[in-house]
Parts: sequence; C-alpha cells; structure tokens
Amino acid sequence: MKKLLPITALFALAACSSMAQSPVKPMDGVLVGAGDMTLYTFDRDTAGSGKSVCNGPCATNWPPLMAAPAQASGDYSVITRDDGKTQLAYKGKPLYYWSKDAKPGDKTGDGFNQVWHAARP
Repeated sequence: MKKLLPITALFALAACSSMAQSPVKPMDGVLVGAGDMTLYTFDRDTAGSGKSVCNGPCATNWPPLMAAPAQASGDYSVITRDDGKTQLAYKGKPLYYWSKDAKPGDKTGDGFNQVWHAARP
C-alpha cells in the first residue's frame, strides 16, 4: 500500500520550490529579469572578483539587478556593491538593466560603447 504525503507537506514543498526560483530566465537567446527586460554584463567587471565597477552615475544608466543571498545557486552568485547592497551575478559577472530599454525584448544596450553586452545563457 502506498503512503501519501499529507496535503500540508505538498503545499510546503511547492512553496519552497517557488522561493528558490531565480529572478532571471533565458528568453530569445539572452537572460532577462523582472518584466522580461534584458540583462547586461559590463566588460570592466572582472568575473569572479565579487565586485561591480559600475557605481554612481554608471549605476543610474545601468541599474544593477539587486539580489538576496538566498538567490545564489548554480551559475548565479551574489556580490556586495560599494554601497553595501547585493547584486546578482551570472558566471561571476554582475548583471544590469539598461535604462534606455523601454519594453520587454529591447536589447538597445547590446554592444554599447563596445563594453556592454546582453547577458547570454
């Protein structure tokens, strides 16, 4: 005879799996964040350094993808910015939005100044 999990255990498992989901997903060959907006990496950030060099006015134009330490898993890690806030990184590279992207699917920051690139899975 099979034993079934109580219904409360099933709900608890479902809640845990949804909390562990990343705020990032692949879409149309790039990584996207909230609202399916394209995410970018910056060549001047050194992968694995645990730092972002995009601060101040740079971060106004390229808002960082903020994160909680619990969101780090697999290829994703969390770095601490100069202001003490945490940012999500993919394969060691901090992730950013581009303030000029107006709608989901926009990739207007890809190749900007030859140092900004759409993040690719």
